[in-house]
Order: sequence, then C-alpha cells, then structure tokens
Amino acid sequence: MKQTLHMFFIALALLIQAMAASDLSAQSSSPSSTTTQSLGRRVSRVFFQDDQARTLKWADLYTGAELKLGPVSEVKGFPKLDPETQSLVQMESSEGYLLIGVRDEEDGQFQSGWVLVDSGVKKEEHGDHFHWRYPTEPSVRAQVLDKAQGNPAHVYCYDGVFFVANDKLGGCTRLDPRTIVETDNATTLAQRAAFHVGGGGHITLAAVQNKFLFSTWIDRQGDHAGQVDVCAIQPKGNKTPLGSVKLPSGGLHGATACLDIAFFAPADGICWLQIPKTASWTVGDLKVEHLSLGKDGEKPVRTGAFTTFDKYVCFTTGGGANAMLNWIDASTQKPAVQSINIPMAENNKPAGLELVRGKNRQVTAFLFHDHAADQDAPNKLTVVRMDANTDGKWDDAAIVKELDVGKASVEGHGGHHSVAASADATVAALTNSGDGTVSLMKLDDLSIASTINVGGTPSKVVLVGGK
Repeated sequence: MKQTLHMFFIALALLIQAMAASDLSAQSSSPSSTTTQSLGRRVSRVFFQDDQARTLKWADLYTGAELKLGPVSEVKGFPKLDPETQSLVQMESSEGYLLIGVRDEEDGQFQSGWVLVDSGVKKEEHGDHFHWRYPTEPSVRAQVLDKAQGNPAHVYCYDGVFFVANDKLGGCTRLDPRTIVETDNATTLAQRAAFHVGGGGHITLAAVQNKFLFSTWIDRQGDHAGQVDVCAIQPKGNKTPLGSVKLPSGGLHGATACLDIAFFAPADGICWLQIPKTASWTVGDLKVEHLSLGKDGEKPVRTGAFTTFDKYVCFTTGGGANAMLNWIDASTQKPAVQSINIPMAENNKPAGLELVRGKNRQVTAFLFHDHAADQDAPNKLTVVRMDANTDGKWDDAAIVKELDVGKASVEGHGGHHSVAASADATVAALTNSGDGTVSLMKLDDLSIASTINVGGTPSKVVLVGGK
C-alpha cells in the first residue's frame, strides 16, 4: 500500500511539473506573456516599413489608461536588404498575411521580388462577431528575391488576393492567401504564385470580380500610349492576353476595380470600362467611358491613385487652395464625380487617403497634407465624415477635424505619412517618417492619444486584428 501511494505521489509530482513547464513554454513563445500584461489589453498588431533600415517592424497595440505600443521588433526572418540598392515598395494585408514588394535600383538585375509575412494573428468567428487571437509572433512565410521578378513597384489586394506588378516582365504575380495551409513550405508558396501577362513600363492593375485583369502601359506617346491589356485570371497563371483597349490619353498611372467596373487614371481625367453582362464577350465589346476633371490652366486635371471603399472609388486632385477629395459611386447608371474642397497650404497636396467604417457605420476619410522634405509647409491631417447624417449617401460629406501631425520625409515614392485602423475600427496608427515616430489615435473622438519614438524612417503602416 505504501509503495502504491509512493508511486502515486511521484506520478502526481511529474504531472504538475509537466503542466508548469507547458504553461511556462506557452508564455515564453506567445506575445501574451507576463512581460506585456502590464501594458493593458491588446487591441491590434501594428506593422510598419522602416525606409531607412529597409525592413519591416512590428509591435502590439494596447489599451488601458492610455494607448501604448509594446516592444518594437523586426519581423523574424525578414531579408537583409542593401540600403543603397534596394527599397521596400507597397504593402497589403489579407487573411492574416502581409505581402511586401521589394525593388532595386538596377532594373531588377540586382535582387527584387516579394516577401510574404505571417502576422501571427488569427480571426475566429463567434456567431455574429469575431474574436482575434495573437498566438505567435510574426515571421516570414516565403520570399522570392532574385533577378527574374521584374522589379515591382506596385502591390494590390483585390477580393482578398495579392497582385504584384512585375514592371520589367510585362505582367503581374498573383497569390491567393486563402489557399495557404499550415503544411505549405516557402518553396510551395513561391511555386503557387502565378504570373499573368499584361501591361508595360510602370504597371498599374485592376482585377475585376477575381476573373479579369486590366493592366496599364505608362507610355505617354507611341504605340502603347493609353493601352490597357486584358487577361483572364487563372489559378496557374495566364500568358495569353484576351486583347487590349486604347484610352483617349496615355500616361496611365493608377487603376482600380469596383463592382464590375475597372477605373483608370490617364493624363486626362478618369476612364472606366464595365464588364458586359453577357457570359460570352470579347475585348471588342468593352466600351471606354471618360469623365473629365476639368482643367488647371491649359492642362487637364488628373489623379494618380485610387482608394476603393464599398461601392465608391475615391481619389484626390490638386493642391493648396484647390486640393480636392473626389469620389464616384460605381453602382449608378452613369457614374459621376462628386467632390469636397480640402483647404491646405500652398506647398501641400492631399495624399495617403484612407477610409474607415466605425462602429456607428459612419465612414471617415483621412488625408495628409503632403510635401517634399525640402519644402517648408505644415504637417497636418484632415478628417472628413463622408456621410454626416448617416443616411447612406455621401452628398453631405464634411470636414470634421484638422490635426497637427509629425514631420514626413518625402522623397520620390517613399517617406510619406501613412495611417491604418484596427479591424474593429476603434484605434488607428499613423507614421511620421521625418520624426521617426508612430502616433496612436482613438477613433471615437479622433484624438491623438500618444506618439512613440520608434526611430528610423517609419512609412507605410498596416494594422492586423482587433480586440
């Protein structure tokens, strides 16, 4: 009997020891360890590009007595880039993953491509709402960096799918994060990235209904001026285009998709193409529509980028006293441009447009007052309520706030301010590249709660997850 009791207590002690070890291991491997519990409740995970270090950094965002950032770290496994030759381009997120483009200064002959990052954030459905878990730290899941990637400059996410424009290859790479499973290794994911032909020079893309790709040529003159190539999307890629259409002006820089329409930003105004309702159509059936944005002196007014939100296509034009926020309702029979003036200093122009839907269903737009690093101009953020009376229409859009923000360090396509909101639209983070800081905002009252010195040159920011 004594021997039996003795063996029982030994087994019990071993079980307790194993449980303690397991708990300690779980704490040490998860960001929710006791080292961060004092920061408060985690509400999102912040990722931002550091243009100076040419890397991707992250930190968790916490709420308590005030908004705080946890420890800032580089993403595990992120490639060491050459700061003199390589740079990070655009970044998008979907399904808990981030895709970041890498460009070099030698037309893609040094090392360019893309990096896929697992955010470590998981979304769980709970009836009519979601819960967010943060079981692991972020890490690189796959990367393709070599001399055969065509030096990308643009990264898009349409219907949850990533697209990377391979400028020097005349096409784009498509990767659907919804197809990723735990057993996929880096090689498998790299092989799953599928090339689709279309576009040239400095390619912008519109993927409509996850079925058709519209890829632009940037040429202002010559045979390819105003050209948009059309390609059917296929899981394993497609090197045979359906054909091309010609827009009335060239210099194409900017494309997007909304509902069943592809929109483009040529040298003059806005052009759009609607997918025919019939099941069998050809490129010759596509009708080019044009929307004028007026003129600035003798020069047609244009835009260079779009932000799509629900049924709206949004974009900015002008600068100084003539800066405008514009939008098009793509669901109407005859899409038209609506606008609101965003007054700003003479040397500023609107940039970094982002839109967020809050808990009260109100849609809020954020625009920075942008200027080159060598210009003397105010650093501000304008906030616009797109539907002031919440009737579902945007015809009463109005400016509700103008905030002072930190400095930017704009040089070419880099160093801009950037803002992003948490998945539950309760908090946001914005970067101040010229100050090396990240500011945290409470979206209920649109106030800057705190500004944290993170060093380097923080630029593009993305938030993954909510409470």
